[in-house]
Amino acid sequence: MDTMKNFKRSCYCGEPRISDVGKEISVCGWVQRSRDLGKLIFTDVRDRTGIIQLAFDDATAEDVFAKAVTLRSEFVVAAKGVLRERSSKNKDIPTGEVELDVKDLRILAQSETPPFEIVENSDVNDMLRLKYRYLDLRRPDMQRTIAMRHKVAKLARDYFDENGFYEIETPMLTKSTPEGARDYLVPSRVHPGSFYALPQSPQQYKQLLMLAGFDRYIQIVRCFRDEDLRADRQPEFTQIDLEMSFVDQDDVIAVNEGFIKRVFKEILDVDIQTPFLRMPYKEAMDRFGSDKPDMRFGIELCDISDIVKDCGFKVFSGPAQGGGSVRLICVPGGAEKFPRKKIDSLVDFVKTYGAKGLAWTRLADQTTSSYAKFLTEEENAAILERAGAKQGDLVLIVADAKNDVVYASLGALRCEIAKRLELTRKDDYKFLWVTEFPMFEYSEEENRYVAKHHPFTAPMDEDIDKLECDKAACRAKAYDIVLNGTELGGGSIRINTPEMQESMFRALGFTDEEANLRFSHLINAFRYGAPPHGGMAYGLDRLVMLMTGADSIRDVIAFPKVQNASEPMTCCPDVVDDKQLTELCICIAEKSNKIVL
Repeated sequence: MDTMKNFKRSCYCGEPRISDVGKEISVCGWVQRSRDLGKLIFTDVRDRTGIIQLAFDDATAEDVFAKAVTLRSEFVVAAKGVLRERSSKNKDIPTGEVELDVKDLRILAQSETPPFEIVENSDVNDMLRLKYRYLDLRRPDMQRTIAMRHKVAKLARDYFDENGFYEIETPMLTKSTPEGARDYLVPSRVHPGSFYALPQSPQQYKQLLMLAGFDRYIQIVRCFRDEDLRADRQPEFTQIDLEMSFVDQDDVIAVNEGFIKRVFKEILDVDIQTPFLRMPYKEAMDRFGSDKPDMRFGIELCDISDIVKDCGFKVFSGPAQGGGSVRLICVPGGAEKFPRKKIDSLVDFVKTYGAKGLAWTRLADQTTSSYAKFLTEEENAAILERAGAKQGDLVLIVADAKNDVVYASLGALRCEIAKRLELTRKDDYKFLWVTEFPMFEYSEEENRYVAKHHPFTAPMDEDIDKLECDKAACRAKAYDIVLNGTELGGGSIRINTPEMQESMFRALGFTDEEANLRFSHLINAFRYGAPPHGGMAYGLDRLVMLMTGADSIRDVIAFPKVQNASEPMTCCPDVVDDKQLTELCICIAEKSNKIVL
């Protein structure tokens, strides 16, 4: 194989233009393909910027031409020559008017035949792509995505620096304070039997930085949560994390709207209008069944509990009388687009969200309904009037004794219908702030109230007296930023007095001893003068996913995990040597088999 000795790259493959004809240039990259036409060889060479055509003909030195004959896909090469105009131009690529008349060719590395072709928008099986991720990342669309991620991160640093933020690193090895998602634990060799936790977020550290007087903090930080994966979730992820002192909610929102406006303009050349719409949590749930509603389309929820509360149909009256609710969505023009067979598929869909069924009425030429015969004529008319239904529409109803089930199933159903009817575009960006979140939510698993966001969130001023005595009615100074039905980030104004923090821990069911054991460092710090402060964090992965139009954050992360939190390329997690376990004073109760991917 050749080497790079005395060879210097002068430009990237995607840079030369017709104005550069006659210049001597040198490029490096991977062979995309090579076409041997006998006495004429054309080879496309690719790097992260694009493709350039190398040309070899009867004027090419004999030794150089001999090397060109051996070129195969994914060989690594370096080439030097004179740029000339192509006789057959390719308008599909920026370098399509020029080619390199090669005078010096070096084969730096050969390649076996790759398991899939390195081409744009490959339809190769995801697991195969991830197993050979280093090859998958060579594809031009993946290269552009990772480049955009870099630009978003750089712009974040620049923007927040311009607005007075310091970038400060916080520890990766932290204290485990389980309250929310599960921690990833790291055993300590020096302190046998003790464990660090990988941070779920830098929350406590960044609050302590406010107490330390740094006033404005920013960090692009890796975080870890041992939780089930979804398309927009990974066990390790990156946050754009920030905190500000002497602010209220409006201040935090204003600086972050400025950031979003800058990102979308400079990277996508999209003008985002500010200020963003704001909506209280309760309104979002009542209208859209979700605390992260997609605002690109309507199809809002409608409560008909009062209409059916005393009807003779127990499927409706039971939940309405028992503390649950009966709600509907009306799909304009849905009667024609959803015949009975497709409605049955919607019934199956809502059952995955806990609904027991889906009642419906199709206002077609001949109106049909799954429930109308159980209600009076007046009740049926009142439902359709409340729904605003007209001829040609489809009315879909969910009833349940648990409001959460009604919200979840109808909220997901409206999005599923919008997907099937193609009501949205990926390049239509609708931002929303959801505010006034509940301070607590009841955990059936733990049989107690837990913090909706985290235990450092301040209650709304008018709800302070409800913190310990009326948890269900207590609202938080918390806010989430939502884009097209995806939560981009969230934050809150924080508690900044020891008395309020101790009250919050009591509300969560902690004894004073438990609170001190877990959080004494924070409570004690608050005794030394903590300024009013607040902040938020973005999911960098999710932001880039939405900006690129990707379907999963796996497509915007260089080396992601899959559904079971494993990595197909390196086959981790994996077993470790007994010697390592002994050094860490760890005994495996029952060894599991090595993961097979």
